[in-house]
Amino acid sequence: MKKYDYLVVGAGLFGATFAYEAMKRGKSVLVIDRRNHIAGNIYTKEEDGINVHVYGAHIFHTSDKKIWEYMNQFAEFNNYINSPVAVYGDELYNLPFNMNTFSKMWNIKTPAEAKAKIAEQIKELNISDPQNLEEQALSLVGTDVYEKLIKGYTQKQWGRPCNELPAFIIKRLPLRFTYDNNYFNDRFQGIPMGGYTQIVEKMLQGADVVLSQDFFDMVGGVKNAPSAASGKLKDGTEVSWNKLLFTGQIDEFYDSSFGPLEYRSVRFETEKLDEENYQGNAVVNYTAADVPYTRIIEHKHFEFGTQPTTIISKEYSSEWKPGVEPYYPVNNDKNNAVYQKYADRAASENNVIFGGRLGQYKYYDMDKVVAAALEVVAEEF
Repeated sequence: MKKYDYLVVGAGLFGATFAYEAMKRGKSVLVIDRRNHIAGNIYTKEEDGINVHVYGAHIFHTSDKKIWEYMNQFAEFNNYINSPVAVYGDELYNLPFNMNTFSKMWNIKTPAEAKAKIAEQIKELNISDPQNLEEQALSLVGTDVYEKLIKGYTQKQWGRPCNELPAFIIKRLPLRFTYDNNYFNDRFQGIPMGGYTQIVEKMLQGADVVLSQDFFDMVGGVKNAPSAASGKLKDGTEVSWNKLLFTGQIDEFYDSSFGPLEYRSVRFETEKLDEENYQGNAVVNYTAADVPYTRIIEHKHFEFGTQPTTIISKEYSSEWKPGVEPYYPVNNDKNNAVYQKYADRAASENNVIFGGRLGQYKYYDMDKVVAAALEVVAEEF
């Protein structure tokens, strides 16, 4: 029996950050992951000299200087600025919604003209109490921006018409009345030179890491998970641990005892192209409903690549079902109420910690993942 202080289930950013900090404090750590690689959804894989974001675009951005400096100890970040563009039919617009967008859409030049146009459209709609996402968006940005840049994209993301989605999904839609295409407002932004996988590799140095290892198989089934303190790895090695950090689905951990939680998933179609530059930008959104994918990523542009060929990925949103990778929690009132039951049960556990977007049923940007992991570390040690 090999004994560890901590078993970390999930080799993504949350689990790796916790493992790194635990080992700094002299703790022994075993990290396992269902997948055949580390780094979770931030996994990057080098192909033809291009670091491919295998699970979609990941752009690190934060306003927290401590988190920025923390990440920079593991990699040097470049000066990439996220400036996506949107394609609607044969029209192309800058994102986020800014003066470049409005100038192209209405052939105007000044912020006053843009504000007047939006205000005119909002007034004509006369929506005082938005009852769904469509009405909420229309009441914030008017008809043109909604129809061309929000409606089809959102419908594809959520798999249902905007007038069937709750209004609270869109609390606000940032309108910038400057000619600024920087998508984020954060002070710090960039892509690690050489990709993200190297960061997690450095974090996990010193840990025992077992890949293609399912936690529930290891402990003899889902029903044993909450009480498990030992198990058997796929090679037959018996292991035990004092405490468990679980970054998988919290509802799966508790055998869906309060009912299943809903997730959205994403499917990627990645292909190599024998051309130097396919779309001229790392991220291009396709906002029309009749285009089946939501966006195309051209990976080389994240690191200003000059390779003679290129690699692109088309992203398709879909409903989650067992056996498919869950990406986004569906944080509506119904799911949040179910999650709260799981969270209440989790709070009573003495030897289990839940973390990450699946363990805490919460959408996290990468900087928030690291911050949340460090909060757990501060509570633990």
